[in-house]
Amino acid sequence: MNVVTKVSRVPRSLQLYQKALEIIPGGTQLISRRADRFAHGVSPIYASRAKGARFWDVDGHEYIDWVSGIGSILLGYADDVVDAAVCQQISTGTIYSVNHELEIELAEVLCEAIPCAEMVRYSKTGGEACAMAVRIARGATGRDKVLFCGYHGWHDWYLAANLAEEASLSQHLFPGIEPIGVPQGLRGTAIPFVYGDLVGLGELLDEHRGQIAAVVMEPLRSELPQEGYLAAVAKMTREHGAVFVMDEVSAGLRFSSGGAQKYLGVTPDVAVFAKSLANGYPMAAVVGKREVMEASARMFISSTYWSDTIGLRAALTTLQEVQSRDVPAQLWSFGAKLKSGLNQAGMEYGFDQCCRGVDVHPHLHLEINDADLKSKVNTLYIQEMAKRGCHGFTSFYLNAAQQTKELDQTVNAARETFAIIRNGLEDGNLDAKLECGVQQESFRRLVR
Repeated sequence: MNVVTKVSRVPRSLQLYQKALEIIPGGTQLISRRADRFAHGVSPIYASRAKGARFWDVDGHEYIDWVSGIGSILLGYADDVVDAAVCQQISTGTIYSVNHELEIELAEVLCEAIPCAEMVRYSKTGGEACAMAVRIARGATGRDKVLFCGYHGWHDWYLAANLAEEASLSQHLFPGIEPIGVPQGLRGTAIPFVYGDLVGLGELLDEHRGQIAAVVMEPLRSELPQEGYLAAVAKMTREHGAVFVMDEVSAGLRFSSGGAQKYLGVTPDVAVFAKSLANGYPMAAVVGKREVMEASARMFISSTYWSDTIGLRAALTTLQEVQSRDVPAQLWSFGAKLKSGLNQAGMEYGFDQCCRGVDVHPHLHLEINDADLKSKVNTLYIQEMAKRGCHGFTSFYLNAAQQTKELDQTVNAARETFAIIRNGLEDGNLDAKLECGVQQESFRRLVR
């Protein structure tokens, strides 16, 4: 952990974080919220409240949130319509000894909206839902092994990849993850493949012929896949009798009201949704074709809180609002403007086409070949943007509350930040401009 020697702009955040480190292992429940993922000592660590596109930290600073609640906020913080529906639901009870018809109502809406959805199971988090999808695939096929690409949570089935001699998750999460607590008996049951490499995937399917239960992957993140790639993956998977699982936890409803699968025109056998499904309320869903999903009726997959009415109501209302407001179209349009504004600002300081990727999830890319230098530049970007009221990584999670005001503030902040970075590069004094330690790399994914 870095020790910030100069007076910090976020002293209350730092005080709380130090206290947390003493009583909460790791200081927080989510790695992406750890202080060293941003500009530690400059970026906020604790929020006090949020509304719309912004949050306020415990030190009184206001920020545009370009992380959108780690991707969980789609409509904007504290959306009036969703929160009103949840408050009304709370007044009539949130969980009962019997079922509530909201379970059926939400399932019907999901089946109508999402191409692969014929049956639905619920859970509360993305990682939990991915584990459920893998359990269902294993139960439906009677097989044990899983091929995967991308990030799919913290559960044993996934971290089992790192029981191999080489750290198989190094390119999917980040290097150095030790599979502490994962049973050694799971060695060889989770096998990674490289995104975009059909030949490599085919070789793995042949090598483990008749043993693969599922091929699990993120369909995309910030770059579109090559034409025909996902369709070919689906075809190869089914030819080998395995279940094609599309992890849409991060992609989800940003691409279309029917998910990324509808936008891409490729229908999986099973799909997982969580982030953005309920605009910040804990809710996830595993949806899929009847022939696969009905196997779960014979499996022990059960939890009291998966059908609490808060999550169900929030998800149902969010889905209705996404459709009525045409949120995906709004995000596509806004993202294009954001990329254009940032690219124009970057060009002024020699950073051509610095904002790339699909419009609904763009990312910043400055052409710097030296890895250490690039880490310093990215940290300086995060630091200076935070000082100008823009919280985020070098990527952008959009939500529907972000408007022209947020766009203008961000582009202006980026212009000033690019000037500082260019000056530091030309004068060779980046280190002197950093008010914090170098940002620790967040999840490194094959899916860009």
